[in-house]
Amino acid sequence: MSDRFSRTQLLFGEEAMKILANSRVAVFGVGGVGGYAVEALARSGVGALDLIDDDKVCITNINRQIIALGSTVGMYKVDAAAERIHNINPDCRVTCHKMFYMPDTSDKLDFSQYDYIIDAIDTVTGKIEIIMQAEKAGVPVISSMGAGNKLDPTAFEVSDIYKTSVCPLAKVMRYQLKRRGIKKLKVVYSKEQPLVPQGIAAEDGSGETDMRTGTARRSTPGSTAFVPSVVGLIIAGEVIKDITAIYSKK
Repeated sequence: MSDRFSRTQLLFGEEAMKILANSRVAVFGVGGVGGYAVEALARSGVGALDLIDDDKVCITNINRQIIALGSTVGMYKVDAAAERIHNINPDCRVTCHKMFYMPDTSDKLDFSQYDYIIDAIDTVTGKIEIIMQAEKAGVPVISSMGAGNKLDPTAFEVSDIYKTSVCPLAKVMRYQLKRRGIKKLKVVYSKEQPLVPQGIAAEDGSGETDMRTGTARRSTPGSTAFVPSVVGLIIAGEVIKDITAIYSKK
């Protein structure tokens, strides 16, 4: 075992580390939530990561996205994340997909090659498609619910989508997934009531640019350094737990 993961192996054991090294995880969205999930998976010894995102690093990402630095502004997020991953673990096999995942692009990815899937995007149509394709392929998936406009990182919890409440995004997802016959979905969500953004950026969207259209977003959610990061780390912990079943061995 490489020295870079020796402290992790003290807790997980050699067998679990081998499982992680042979695992392939797909992360849809490598922004505030997904970027921290990727970071934790790379630092835990996951052997292969697929990164799916068509966005570029914007200066307004710097307050909350681990891949966002002055030196990475303008880079594709997947490229910035891949560079960071290889600095952490040169042996990690990183596949970058510069794409906006939606039903009309879903045929570009084969979900059956993944051991686990992380949904960290914020488009409902795309989230539903990820979950439907994962269900079809028989691959476990964990989905991030709303993290924007929230301040309490301790309020987030792991649950099934049908046991969620308060979160507006979770409400929409419950309805849409029930219609499609999806019986369960592991999610990370919070019962904290989202705040109403204040200031000029919140009013006219001038605080952030949609890199797909080049225009200002009408409604820019507020976010912090300590909320999406916690969600991403919780998600990574669940993925590692499920892949290795380390908790069941304790």
